[in-house]
Amino acid sequence: MEKFFKLKEQGSDVQTEITAGITTFLATMYIIVVNPGIISTTGMPFSGVLTATVLVSAFSSIMMGLYAKNPIVLAPGMGINAFFTYSVVIGMKIPWEVALGAVFWSGIIFLLLSTFNIRTHIVKAIPRQIRYGVAGGIGLFITFIGLKNAGFIVSNKATLVGMGILDAFTVTFVAGMIITAIMVVKKVRGALVIGVVVTTLLAVPIGRWWGGNSVAVAWKGFFAAPDFSLLFRLDFLGSLRYALWPVIFAFLFTDMFDSLSTFIGVAEAGNLKDDRGEPRNMKQSLIVDAVATTISGLFGTSSGTSYIESATGIEQGGRTGLTAVVAGVLFLPFMFFSPLLSIVPPIATAPVLVLVGVFMMKPVMQIRWDQFDDAIPSFLAMILIPLTFNITKGIIWGFLTWTIIKLVIGKKVEVSITLLIIDVLAILSLIYY
Repeated sequence: MEKFFKLKEQGSDVQTEITAGITTFLATMYIIVVNPGIISTTGMPFSGVLTATVLVSAFSSIMMGLYAKNPIVLAPGMGINAFFTYSVVIGMKIPWEVALGAVFWSGIIFLLLSTFNIRTHIVKAIPRQIRYGVAGGIGLFITFIGLKNAGFIVSNKATLVGMGILDAFTVTFVAGMIITAIMVVKKVRGALVIGVVVTTLLAVPIGRWWGGNSVAVAWKGFFAAPDFSLLFRLDFLGSLRYALWPVIFAFLFTDMFDSLSTFIGVAEAGNLKDDRGEPRNMKQSLIVDAVATTISGLFGTSSGTSYIESATGIEQGGRTGLTAVVAGVLFLPFMFFSPLLSIVPPIATAPVLVLVGVFMMKPVMQIRWDQFDDAIPSFLAMILIPLTFNITKGIIWGFLTWTIIKLVIGKKVEVSITLLIIDVLAILSLIYY
């Protein structure tokens, strides 16, 4: 294991990697029930989507660890599952079998782009200053998700968002966050995992002895049999109709930029870079991401992608693929024991997400804030990710403003041909949406 993952070379050990894998799994396990909850709106069986979600998450995460040797977990992506459900199947009235076929073909195209290194050139075309902004933006996005899950930040008609009321849930969240933060400051080993456990225990009384009738930590059973009814139910040929090409393009573009921006942001924040300063094992990681999308269509769910929550394990010390393997293996039992996930409420993982946002802000210090032609696009990429609640939108507007500003002021050497092609695709994506 030491030789295969080169633990000492990466400054890690087995115990640290296992702890990091558990941390990442705890931060991402919500997808096991959230993804089926969204996609089952199409009429697909909840249990079938749950099984597909577990299979995609486990297989692709383990593959990331063993093949690409990066501590990054993959699972069906949030946002793209909503696009699959509400825009494609419900909005465009496309049968879900055909939509799964579109996911599959977008994965095949994705795999070709990755295999022939085209995606690697795309990554290299992204300006380093934009990368720093994306890393910070993802950090803010993760923090926003954590605050939202805890009910600390809520929607407000007058101001769009506002602070929630101080009730049993928010008070427990704050207590959990402070306890976790203190352990992080004191460099307690496994602080984030311990924080999740402690916050879960603090939440047990909610709905039982205080805080109204809404129970935070609920027991909903132990065993649930897996449902393989969605495996290979996709429509291969029907999804290749000319009218479906824009849908395939939309899946491809959204997935590609979600994974690219996540990969770049996590690599910058965790310093997972090679000797040239590029994200480590980039080609292999992008191939795994493409495979995740391809098998998603085969298994019965929306596109798989790299998860920003991987940053939780990286901050816990995960440096190698062993972290991803551990997290991937932990998904597998929940094909049979999915009801157990109800034990850990959203407010228990929320403090971890908030603190990871802090960790991911470090690359922002490297933005050249005194050079406005660098600072403005980087800032827009950073701020628009949380404000649009969409990683892709943030990075698109970062690209476009970078290109326009650099060309107008005569710095066309900083705008590559690849970036111009990306800009055209970005504009087409914005028009399509």
